[in-house]
Amino acid sequence: MSVEVRVDQGAIGRMLRARGGTAERVLRRRLNRTASYARAEAPGSMGDYIDTRVEDGPRGLVGVVECTHPAVRFVLDGTPPHVIRPRRASVLRFELGGRTVFAKRVNHPGTRANNFLLRALRMGR
Repeated sequence: MSVEVRVDQGAIGRMLRARGGTAERVLRRRLNRTASYARAEAPGSMGDYIDTRVEDGPRGLVGVVECTHPAVRFVLDGTPPHVIRPRRASVLRFELGGRTVFAKRVNHPGTRANNFLLRALRMGR
């Protein structure tokens, strides 16, 4: 008794690149799971700016999870210590310990990197 298996590479390729096919459904499920983790891990309102999409790539479908918040680079990479100066006014105004404080400049200590998108990608596999 013999068994013969023929692989139609063209059909497999079309299945992997086809819109609405099995591969796209699995990809979208993983993208949504990853985006859910990213929204839960994102600081502040940054989770509201997380979106997913499926694109046609050179070798098939590509899934993208992106955050379009204007400060996302500073959160992902962190910031070094830096000076904050007012842009439109002559002084900065902020609350500190229940008191209103005015200052011409503030020495910010910087922030540690928080790569919540990479953590979400690892959890969403």
